[in-house]
Amino acid sequence: MGKLDGKTAIITGSARGIGKAFAARYIEEGAKVAIADINIEAATATANELGSSAIPVYIDVTSQESIEAAVSEVVDQLGGIDILINNAALFTAAPIVEIDKSDYESVFAVNVGGTLFTLQAVAKHMIDRGQGGKIINMASQAGRRGESLVSVYCASKAAIISLTQSAGLNLIPHKINVNAISPGVVDGEHWEGVDAFFAKWEGLKPGEKKRQVGEGVPYGRMGTADDLTGMAVFLASSDSDYVVAQTYNVDGGQWMS
Repeated sequence: MGKLDGKTAIITGSARGIGKAFAARYIEEGAKVAIADINIEAATATANELGSSAIPVYIDVTSQESIEAAVSEVVDQLGGIDILINNAALFTAAPIVEIDKSDYESVFAVNVGGTLFTLQAVAKHMIDRGQGGKIINMASQAGRRGESLVSVYCASKAAIISLTQSAGLNLIPHKINVNAISPGVVDGEHWEGVDAFFAKWEGLKPGEKKRQVGEGVPYGRMGTADDLTGMAVFLASSDSDYVVAQTYNVDGGQWMS
């Protein structure tokens, strides 16, 4: 018996990386999972890899029409939605005087707007269904503090923490628990892009920023996607029924709150 037996989940941005790790772990725990991603080819490949408990679904979290279509498709194929993970996100970095308005708009459209309106669409379904549910937002240690070159991303993740608190209070009367996970530095293919931003603005050699941040983690290394899956299972399971509007740090000791 898995902790999520009989449950259904939709995970945005889950064709690869952290979202894919969440999907694989949820399936191990007995859930059926919608691999929701803007790259439907990659989502289809991931769903095929994960087996019959996974389905691919196209979603563009910057479009309400796309969000609503994806939610309807998942409900039609899986019979309902018990769990949502808002995982889709973008990263950018630049000094304050170099921030490009288009970068700001893109990051907030995906990280904040995408989270809000996907949460909204799934919450409407959960309320109408009358069985409650679990919604998990992906925050970040970057939302806990400012960082010199990462103001836009930090602000977007701070907004996620605040949104989680407000949505959690608003939806718990419907037995919908809204909580968040705040990772630290997590290794993966996305770090090539992150490292490139710091190489550009700090004059570092490729790979140097990654080495520095890994050495700065009290645990002794960068995190992995698998390090986050236990918290994702906890927040989706009945073990967290009395947990409301919280953001949990899973970061190897980088931030204490």
